[in-house]
Amino acid sequence: MTRRDPRLLLQSAPFLRRGITTPRLMVDVLIALVPVVLAAVYFFGLSAILVIVAATAGAALTEWVFGPDRRRGGSLTDGSTILTGVLLGLCLPPGIALWMAFLGGAVGVGLGKLVFGGLGQNIFNPALVGRAFLQAAFPTAITTWTQQGAITELLTIRPSNFALPFMQAPAPAADAVDAISAATPLGLMKFQNIPTGVEQLLLGNTAGSLGETCAIVIIICGVILAIRRTFDWRIPVSILGTVAVFSTIVWLFDRTEYPSPWLMLCSGGLLFGAVYMATDPVTSPITPRGAWIFGLGIGLLVVLIRIWGGLPEGVMYAILLMNAATPLIERIAQPRAFGRGRAVA
Repeated sequence: MTRRDPRLLLQSAPFLRRGITTPRLMVDVLIALVPVVLAAVYFFGLSAILVIVAATAGAALTEWVFGPDRRRGGSLTDGSTILTGVLLGLCLPPGIALWMAFLGGAVGVGLGKLVFGGLGQNIFNPALVGRAFLQAAFPTAITTWTQQGAITELLTIRPSNFALPFMQAPAPAADAVDAISAATPLGLMKFQNIPTGVEQLLLGNTAGSLGETCAIVIIICGVILAIRRTFDWRIPVSILGTVAVFSTIVWLFDRTEYPSPWLMLCSGGLLFGAVYMATDPVTSPITPRGAWIFGLGIGLLVVLIRIWGGLPEGVMYAILLMNAATPLIERIAQPRAFGRGRAVA
């Protein structure tokens, strides 16, 4: 009786694989953004869809034309460019002109990713690069907020969305949502010393960017992504924890002058940035210690800019600054190699 010997299988480490790929990671985040997009449509109407589509179109077209592998669509096939466009669109006000959103998506992918060599080599978050460009180029349009429409106005489209490049927007109708401007909760507190209730912040009944108003939706989606291990939970936890601690210390000095901790946590783009922007695996540290340092730096910068800066919001600048510091953080946060670092007697 003869028996054939099993074949010798040779493989290189690592032998344990999680089975996650870049397209799967991007799809997970895009699925987690669906509730945020639906909330934006509920609060701001069809203008939300138009702005998101315009930003995504600008990002996709730039990737397709200038990407490293144009014939195969560059990074269009892995979903990273689509994710960049959706994230950028959710960072914009509902009344922004569509050509501005398109330009922001193009700049975000072009200057935020392609100039560095493509996916995985960029230093800064591409969506925030596009947002920072729009902030510098069109400061009035990017900081002009409008009140939310009623439930019966879901099909309403703001006339300012169709403003021609460098031209004035069409005059809105008397009953149009575009005719009513509003201030964000951070702006109300910083410039008028008017606080916003926690219930309004959680449910999203405030003015602001498309994806930042409804805090409860972002929290639920963030918990789901953390459970699925789509991102490192240490980053959002350290950001929110740092903001909570430092804002509480400042608030205890003068409760009438400075914003409360729950206002700092639930307003503006903090939750959206902590869950969807700061956790970008390319531009954030991958070591556990580095993630804590990264989040602490973002949280501290947010508090400093919001309270003592000239603008009521500072999440975008805080994340971009810490993106630049990520290589240094990774250098000092490397774990000690086994068997090294202790003198032998």
